[in-house]
Amino acid sequence: MRFLLDAEQRAFAASLDALLTASDTPSVTREWSRGAPASGRALWRRVAEAGVFALAVPEEYGGLGARPVELAVAFVELGRHAVPGPVVETVVAATLLGEPSPAAKRLLPSLASGETMATVAHEGSYALDGEVADVRLSLASDGLRLAPGHGPVRSSLDPARRLTPLTPGGELLTPEPPVEHALAYARLATAAQALGVGLALLERTVAYVKQRTQFGAPIGSFQAVKHRLADAKIALEFARPLLFGAALTLAPADVAAAKVTACEAAYATARTALQLHGALGYTAEYDLSLWLTKARALRTAWGSPRECRAVVVSGGGRRW
Repeated sequence: MRFLLDAEQRAFAASLDALLTASDTPSVTREWSRGAPASGRALWRRVAEAGVFALAVPEEYGGLGARPVELAVAFVELGRHAVPGPVVETVVAATLLGEPSPAAKRLLPSLASGETMATVAHEGSYALDGEVADVRLSLASDGLRLAPGHGPVRSSLDPARRLTPLTPGGELLTPEPPVEHALAYARLATAAQALGVGLALLERTVAYVKQRTQFGAPIGSFQAVKHRLADAKIALEFARPLLFGAALTLAPADVAAAKVTACEAAYATARTALQLHGALGYTAEYDLSLWLTKARALRTAWGSPRECRAVVVSGGGRRW
């Protein structure tokens, strides 16, 4: 039995890679961080046209139906290119609204097409990019509500992840949203994004150590440097099958294992990248910082390592 992506899935990844490479995502991300989302919204529409958000939307609302494996493929590429915006949160919103309802009919087609972007958070907590999102969903005690507004932007470890409190109240969309199912998709997409971040950090660091010289030789030829990079590569490659295995089952324990493994691998790779780049790695002007801060932020997004490990140890319950 072979657990590999098929030709169509690999072509999908390659097409996204080409699209995002041509879009100069580092510049887009920096503009997004400064509160100038115009280029980010344009990139969002191109990503949606490639079918990324339609992978979480039922066919009757203009989507492609639930395709978690393809969704994981897409989010690896979004992470590799540091795409800004509430990409995971839009998938979560689509999952929360996936059951037939007037709200689903009204909101899901535009989410699938990229016409609108969504963010979602528990009532009383901070939502990602609430000032840019067109649809703000609040998980309240009585169900899923459409938040009428947002509060001031708060700073974040990752400048491209702008946090805002959501205004309480608003229209009640559904009293019993599929929260656990949506959490599985959130953790799966976050794990895929983190894997992509780690792969980008490793690729950039390998290229750098081949160029930087010390004592008359590239530092990449030093055994200690090779060991650090090999450890990062092994950790990321170990996370990959867990990610796609979780995409096949969507079992809580499997998704939690993929999330903690991918995020810890990306975080460890970020530490290695920072060390091997030396003082250059600390500068915000250097593009490496876009992935360094994202690796740290994703580590605790939609479940800390401790929370995910607890799910794995407990078995996580039955498959949804």
